Amino acid sequence: MPRIHFQQQLAELKDKLLAMAALGQQAVESAVEANLRRDPKLCQYVRENETAINTAQRDVDEMAYELLAKEQPMAIDLRFILAVIKINGDLERIGDQSMSIAIRTKDMIEMPEVELPVDFAGMGEFAGRMIRTSIQALLNADAEVADSVLEMDDEIDRMNRVAHTELIQVIQKHPEFTMQALNSILISRSLERIADHATNIATDVIFWVRGADIRHQLSLALD
Repeated sequence: MPRIHFQQQLAELKDKLLAMAALGQQAVESAVEANLRRDPKLCQYVRENETAINTAQRDVDEMAYELLAKEQPMAIDLRFILAVIKINGDLERIGDQSMSIAIRTKDMIEMPEVELPVDFAGMGEFAGRMIRTSIQALLNADAEVADSVLEMDDEIDRMNRVAHTELIQVIQKHPEFTMQALNSILISRSLERIADHATNIATDVIFWVRGADIRHQLSLALD
């Protein structure tokens, strides 16, 4: 009976984390939509959603630490709880980056609207797909799906580099649009960082399922 109860608690912990993931994904989608529509109400919604994300993070962490202390799990169950704690942190930071996008967007709404050469819709969709895929890997304990997220990271890095280059050119050719371009550079960087956190989630799923820590391998590949 104690073992069955422990497995039920692990399932509840997983459900809490998936609910947290839904909040994080919603934050990203709302922040990008706020930017595309120049909508201050959506910016405010992202701010309010951040409070819910922070509360959810505390709930997940508290349950995870309690299970570690009371149950002293071994092997795959231990890896799962450790992965949950790390994934929880990445989801909270996804919320932070979404908040940053909302803040920059709100600043831009108060400036004259300018057509800028950056595909925020495409970047947002791609980052969102990476989050959804990493969470699917978590839901199904599927390391192969998690592997596919790692392969996607290069593309969002490329999109961010292109946006940065083109926006710098805007500043050089049109200094009067400097603030709009600088805010857009920061938004592009936030979307790239959101994708990085999705990649972190995928590596933690791989750690849970395979017992392999590949973080340093990724670092070497980036050098």
